Amino acid sequence: MTPEEYHQLKAFARQDGALLSVLWIGSFACYILGIANPLLGMLALILLVASPFYAASRLRHFRDRARNGAISFLRGYAYTVLIFFYAGLLLAAAVYIYFAFIDKGYLLSTVTQFFDTKEGQAALKLYGLADQIKESMKMLAEMRPIDYAVNMLTINIMTGFMLALPIAAVMKRETANSKM
Repeated sequence: MTPEEYHQLKAFARQDGALLSVLWIGSFACYILGIANPLLGMLALILLVASPFYAASRLRHFRDRARNGAISFLRGYAYTVLIFFYAGLLLAAAVYIYFAFIDKGYLLSTVTQFFDTKEGQAALKLYGLADQIKESMKMLAEMRPIDYAVNMLTINIMTGFMLALPIAAVMKRETANSKM
């Protein structure tokens, strides 16, 4: 890969990562709002599940437009990993902003309220998770906004490394004339 091709790959990946981050930030917002509204929670899940397909479509776009219809597995893998990396950075920034300035304990108090209900207590008792949930809630209460952001970034980068494998394998095309 020449330096120009590398810069082109990074530039397209930054743009597509920013677009993917919009999808992820929307999913995160729907998740937070979905705690009180199950329909939004379902939308959050749909947006999250759609993200690998969106990344694959962006890789196909890059392959067809910038690479003249041909891309190797390794170049496709690198491109997809970079998309997830850049999207993860922007999502981590959004998560930090949310927990530092907007949340004010909303998420933790809403989850705690659920476990204090009759249904929540029954679920905890049924699965024998009362002590684990109590300990987990204590740990969540002690986390700083940067902890949430770093955890989100780590999860998204690791997920990107794994999801990029099948995406790059499906989207690879060695020559523009091949039918794979």
